Amino acid sequence: MKKNRYDLMDQKKYTTLLLSALLTMSPFMGGCMRVLPEDYSSASSVSSDSSSQSISAPEIQEVIPSSSSEPSSLSSSEIPSSSSSEPEKDETSSSYVPAMSADYEQLENISNEKILWGPGVQRDDLGRPYGSTNCQDSYGKYCSYFIAPNPDKVYLTFDEGYEAEGRYTEKILDVLKEKDAKAVFFITGDYARRCGDLVQRMIDEGHIVGSHSWNHPSMPTRSIEQAAEELSKLHDYVKENFNYDMTLFRFPMGEFSERTLALVQDMGYQSVFWSFAYKDWETDNQPEPSGALKKVVDSAHPGAIYLLHAVSSTNANILGDAIDQLREKGYTVSPYDLPYFERDEAKEDKKANSY
Repeated sequence: MKKNRYDLMDQKKYTTLLLSALLTMSPFMGGCMRVLPEDYSSASSVSSDSSSQSISAPEIQEVIPSSSSEPSSLSSSEIPSSSSSEPEKDETSSSYVPAMSADYEQLENISNEKILWGPGVQRDDLGRPYGSTNCQDSYGKYCSYFIAPNPDKVYLTFDEGYEAEGRYTEKILDVLKEKDAKAVFFITGDYARRCGDLVQRMIDEGHIVGSHSWNHPSMPTRSIEQAAEELSKLHDYVKENFNYDMTLFRFPMGEFSERTLALVQDMGYQSVFWSFAYKDWETDNQPEPSGALKKVVDSAHPGAIYLLHAVSSTNANILGDAIDQLREKGYTVSPYDLPYFERDEAKEDKKANSY
């Protein structure tokens, strides 16, 4: 949308019309629309499944999601604040072990319509992507985080793939250690088997190792039992080989459904999405470092969850400067500290079974 195209009065009328149209469409959109970043695209995100929700990037650039009409509100009241007086389980503590079980029959009643995630380019007055705040409102009840509620914190997360020749994860870990910063690394079964030394180093140096599934499939395309196995198989492998309980999950390719969100939650995991990503995964077409650094730092916003790919030489080279500049802007590069909570249905089932 071009800036200064409308005066204030006309812009309010235009926004009102847009929001009215979106509210009309919302029953068909499942509460969260396809919102793509300006340059974030992947061949794997184009699905032949006609049931998946999607809106092309050119269409979405002119649209503000209806549930984000109040930019000052970060997320649904369903999401507990880290300042809540009610004690929460600490997903990073050794005493917290995921349930690793779910009521499949109950899950069958939840929609499995595929949703393709991306936070988009439209932002509120605090710089937060409307896509993230909108989906946090819609799906936060499943213990999923598209953006964090902490206004002064940002979080670094890395998706792992095939280790590049330069073993950039080693460099990333070196920088994090030098800067006294913690991150989350999402791994697959293949990565756990091939790069056990790096997984062990992540654990030893106080980072969180999260699940990116065993085989990296589109989770809504799997049966409930198959989707559950994608978590349990990797969970068991990491527990057996590293004596480590994983508690965080990132959906492969950002493809999810309400049913798979509920499944992940019932199995004792959080679903961690992102509110920033950029095209950094092509090892033979890496972003120019100075431009990438500016993009990463300029995109900072309250509660930002950064998705960075560890196969990126650019990310390894700019990470130290990015951490320094984020801190200079007043942000805390925080260890992951968002609480796990159960679905209300699961709580009621446990309460009933306790009598």
